[in-house]
Amino acid sequence: MNMRINRTFSFDAAHRLPWHSGKCQNLHGHTYRLEVSVSGPINADGIILDFADLDAQVRSLIVNRYDHQYLNDHFDNPTAELLAMSFFKQLEASGLAVDELTLWETANSSATVRRD
Repeated sequence: MNMRINRTFSFDAAHRLPWHSGKCQNLHGHTYRLEVSVSGPINADGIILDFADLDAQVRSLIVNRYDHQYLNDHFDNPTAELLAMSFFKQLEASGLAVDELTLWETANSSATVRRD
């Protein structure tokens, strides 16, 4: 039987979308909320993965790297969709069995990536 665990993170970052015809063309910031879901079988200890291990990995690879950064220095086109995809790939490449990742750019706007 497979299960899924979830952990939520937040970080602050700035960006601009030069191609955008609205106010997102200007430099602005967001408090991003990142929700990471990991799935897998329950091990002999009764867990999929220790929440502390999930926390450490996501903080090391994503949160600490991009918190209080100008995202245009790291990404050519830092849209919520492309950021979510990049974060998913970075975590997956580290060996984390990411099932789903949602990046909330605002309280009402998010992008979700799911494993196929």
